[in-house]
Amino acid sequence: MPQRTNKAHAIIVMGVSGSGKSSIGEKLAEALSLRFIEGDQLHPASNVEKMSKGIPLSDADRMPWLDLIGEAMKDALAKGKGVIVTCSALKRLYRERLRAAAGGNLFFVYLEGSRELLTERMGHRKGHFMPSSLLESQLETLEAPTGEPGVVTVDIDGTVEGIAEEARKKLAPLGVS
Repeated sequence: MPQRTNKAHAIIVMGVSGSGKSSIGEKLAEALSLRFIEGDQLHPASNVEKMSKGIPLSDADRMPWLDLIGEAMKDALAKGKGVIVTCSALKRLYRERLRAAAGGNLFFVYLEGSRELLTERMGHRKGHFMPSSLLESQLETLEAPTGEPGVVTVDIDGTVEGIAEEARKKLAPLGVS
């Protein structure tokens, strides 16, 4: 396993449901020798219940969840350890809240794909609380992070390994290795 010599940093693998955040996040964490946190596991039970019923989350629903993700990143960074967390981070407001929690030491990997590919992927998932019906709501809410600092965009039309490798290569010039 390669030794990391650079400053600890946090990375959020973001995108709408079905974009592959968990799979890519795990593979990227492995490649960069970083801890991986599945952001969905930090959702309060009330959020999971709403989404399970096909009810989109409001900003008020998301804020406590974003704060838990922020705390997880802040704790890791305070210990000098890097971390990768999955989070839809659909709005710029959410990403700014997460940047503040991480003390600005945060990068985003935005997983971007077509509506057709996302719909197909969600149709193949088993045992996930997020129904395919909420994809449309997420796409309507999404404020793409194009042009924001510390963001790399990766197309999801490929293998998990290929997408994670492209993300790693795009992060390297930002000092993430």
